[in-house]
Amino acid sequence: MIYRYLSVFSFVFTFFAYYHTLSLFLARSSILLYVAIMINICIVEDEVSQAELLTDYINKYAAKSHQQFSVTHLPDGIDLVDDYKSQFDIILLDIQMKHLDGMTAAEKIRKLDEDVVIIFITSTVQYAVQGYAVDALGYVLKPVPYLQFEQLFEKAITRVKAKQEKVYIKVTVDDKQLKLDCETVSYIESQRNNVILHCTEADYVTAGPLKRFEEMLGTHGFSKCHNAYVVNLSYVEAVQKEEVLLSGGITLPISRARKKEFMMALTEDIL
Repeated sequence: MIYRYLSVFSFVFTFFAYYHTLSLFLARSSILLYVAIMINICIVEDEVSQAELLTDYINKYAAKSHQQFSVTHLPDGIDLVDDYKSQFDIILLDIQMKHLDGMTAAEKIRKLDEDVVIIFITSTVQYAVQGYAVDALGYVLKPVPYLQFEQLFEKAITRVKAKQEKVYIKVTVDDKQLKLDCETVSYIESQRNNVILHCTEADYVTAGPLKRFEEMLGTHGFSKCHNAYVVNLSYVEAVQKEEVLLSGGITLPISRARKKEFMMALTEDIL
């Protein structure tokens, strides 16, 4: 009987010890969070039946992928160009329309918006080939088959998400959990057992080590230039001799051991 009580006591003690350790770990650990943003799509199509078909295809894809879309239908290219404010992520653009054809509309839009993904919906390949001049992702021939649409639409979604998806880092600062947008973090500095996240609005001190942040953010546009610094590459303005110049006039040292790898990461980020 005594052994039985000892076993139960041992189990309870082990459970609470594990729970306490886990709680401390969660309190001190930093976590990356991904937030998917609504994708805005514009269907520019003068045939109502075709516009409805494309809308049905988008809804079908949304149900399958659990991605949220906002769909706008415009009947002509002139409606798209008029007062365009880069409000769309993807444009499904019919080429042959009454007032302003899709190719001319795409040329005008591309001068205003370098990032929007353009997919042509056309009746003939002849016009679609010209789409490369406006950096179109591709084209789909009418009558539009779902499989072909899905394959090209999926590529468009991937391209949009690569630019649009927000990445946040969750850190503990003064016993409070903060969610910081990684785009606002210019660089991270090691300071003994802690790190300082230098952000555009303020600096935040949280538990280290710096290596944990390097591993988490290495695939999100950050690179280590020195044993004490991890840099957001989008803030780099110049690299000169043994220094990295960041926007805002901040200068950080770059070590010989890290320079080659840092320059490679910077080149990849620019490309």
